[in-house]
Amino acid sequence: MPIKINSDLPAVANLEKENIFVMPENRASKQDIRPLKIAIVNLMPTKETTETQLLRLLANSPLQIEVSLVRMENHTSKNTDEQYLEKFYITSNELYNKKFDGMLVTGAPVEQIPFEDVDYWNELCGIMDYAKKNVFSTLYLCWGSFAGLYHLYGIPKYPLERKMSGIFMNQRCVKADPLMRGFDDTFPIPQSRHTTLKKEDILKCKDLIILAESAEAGVTIIKSKDNREIFMTGHLEYDTLTLAEEYYRDIEKGMNVPLPKNYFPTNNINRMPTSYWRSTAHLFYSNWLNYYVYQETPYNFV
Repeated sequence: MPIKINSDLPAVANLEKENIFVMPENRASKQDIRPLKIAIVNLMPTKETTETQLLRLLANSPLQIEVSLVRMENHTSKNTDEQYLEKFYITSNELYNKKFDGMLVTGAPVEQIPFEDVDYWNELCGIMDYAKKNVFSTLYLCWGSFAGLYHLYGIPKYPLERKMSGIFMNQRCVKADPLMRGFDDTFPIPQSRHTTLKKEDILKCKDLIILAESAEAGVTIIKSKDNREIFMTGHLEYDTLTLAEEYYRDIEKGMNVPLPKNYFPTNNINRMPTSYWRSTAHLFYSNWLNYYVYQETPYNFV
């Protein structure tokens, strides 16, 4: 899929090295089609890494996509230069002036903080409320999924005794859903979180459907019955070494974190992990774009 983004964005060079087609604006304007407009609300501190991971997955489709990166206006980033954000990102106020076919809300390293104590919580709630009427389908990831379920449906999060980290196998909870089309009977999803959900809380909500769950990781993929919101507790976008980098970082900080499960060969941190969730990730994002965004969004929605 041709992705239409700012040609100066550092992710562009990385994607081009992987032979992923990134379309310059002048060429995109010559194609007589309406691109899907996708907003990425990037709450991760490592913004460049997350940009590349998500754009790589959105590229696995023949559709043309125009991407807008969104940042929190009332939050000062400690890891990303302000000039970078001003150049490549729009603020929530700019977001409100547009409509989008699809939107992604990423995770954030604030899981152990009550939602209301996160300094950009009110701003994020405004974005989630805006999305209900102005975005055709929104995909909430990791902490983003916990935030979305809490704000939109009153589903609480629960702290874990120890961090959940690793690759966990999942099973479908419904026989046929477009989002899971082509999935194997069991499939892996990377997890990296300090909180969890309770299945009984979700089952009580008549507007939600559980699509997948894991014996070890619990409920992992949920959607609203109108297909306008998708929630995934994990990180299918993660690169092969992301969990390793997180583990080394936490150990250096003196944190008591477990070795990521089902990740390092023979649980030996000196052996190189391999990705066995990449095909699932590409299929998941392709299905979301095709069946929940492209096939459903009216042509003149935006």
